[in-house]
Amino acid sequence: MDIIQFSINTLNHFYEISIVEVGQHFYWQIGGLQVHAQVLITSWIVIAILLGSATIAVRDPQIVPTGAQNFVEYVLEFVRDLARTQIGEEEYGPWVSFIGTMFLFIFVSNWAGALLPWGIIKLPHGELAAPTNDINTTVALALLTSVAYFYAGLTKKGLGYFGRYIQPTPILLPINILEDFTKPLSLSFRLFGNILADELVVAVPVSLVPLVVPIPVMFLGLFTSGIQALIFATLAAAYIGESMEDHH
Repeated sequence: MDIIQFSINTLNHFYEISIVEVGQHFYWQIGGLQVHAQVLITSWIVIAILLGSATIAVRDPQIVPTGAQNFVEYVLEFVRDLARTQIGEEEYGPWVSFIGTMFLFIFVSNWAGALLPWGIIKLPHGELAAPTNDINTTVALALLTSVAYFYAGLTKKGLGYFGRYIQPTPILLPINILEDFTKPLSLSFRLFGNILADELVVAVPVSLVPLVVPIPVMFLGLFTSGIQALIFATLAAAYIGESMEDHH
């Protein structure tokens, strides 16, 4: 009963997290739902950048890649190596697209938030920023990762997947259950906290000395933004690989 109550409380905390706000926000009413228009707008822009770049890069594929096609194939090879390392040689194939989507969406979102001049687009309330600057986005990405590794484990092992909760000893059952709730929490808060902190750190020197001084800080922000995308994708792949491991 304690575990059930804890699970209910954790889900309630997820709901409370979804209404966390930093600053003002611009909302749309869709049916009976109120959604963050800023997040949808910037997410659509990021998706358009990804789809447009991929379409342009492979519109005329060559046997010997050059230019944009060469860069796209390099990124694909990087994601494949990441998935192969974390998930395993035999199982990684079907998960390359998922890991790659997570990595590229977060990476482009973070860099778009730092490089694109969102301030020139005026909204009735608030301003545009990186999609990952919103806790709803990071929680959604974390929950997608949780669904993915549950699906991976159940697909490979069936109901035998739940045997992992009592290994290596049934005494660890509460801790193993708790782990499945802390994984999405840590994924979402790590990404949200780092991106929000990075934007705040850049905003302060820009407001005080808007010319030369903030540039090194902005370059550091670009580096940490890329690292956060890599960390999220690596952990997502590691969780999927862990769910498909054979436990003895």
